[in-house]
Amino acid sequence: QEKMNEKKMYANKLLEVFSAADESGDGKISLEEFERFLEEPKVRSYFSTLELDPNETKTLFLMLDDGDGQVTAEEFVKGAMRLKGVARSQDVVCIMHDFNAVRKVIEEVHRVLVVDKGLSCSVRSSKVAHVL
Repeated sequence: QEKMNEKKMYANKLLEVFSAADESGDGKISLEEFERFLEEPKVRSYFSTLELDPNETKTLFLMLDDGDGQVTAEEFVKGAMRLKGVARSQDVVCIMHDFNAVRKVIEEVHRVLVVDKGLSCSVRSSKVAHVL
């Protein structure tokens, strides 16, 4: 219960931060708004206490963004909570696990197509095979 209350408080604080960053008031933060917001010393300090690196502004924005070039309140809160502390380490481990599974599938496809079937291997697939 205490952990849930702590998460709610953290999420509410993030919503406040989002509202302060949303200069236009449209419910979305552009990269430009985000960069200006992170220029403020108090904001930079706050982001550091959240274990979010304010020096990685563009990278942080791109991690929060779903690809449309703007970050909504939901994207901001969910993303910031996932990037905080231990969750970040766990996410990296999950990504490594998923990558290794994909790599094994690619190796198997390569083996079947190139080795077993004797298909010619283009320069690009040779490079991929070499990397794997």
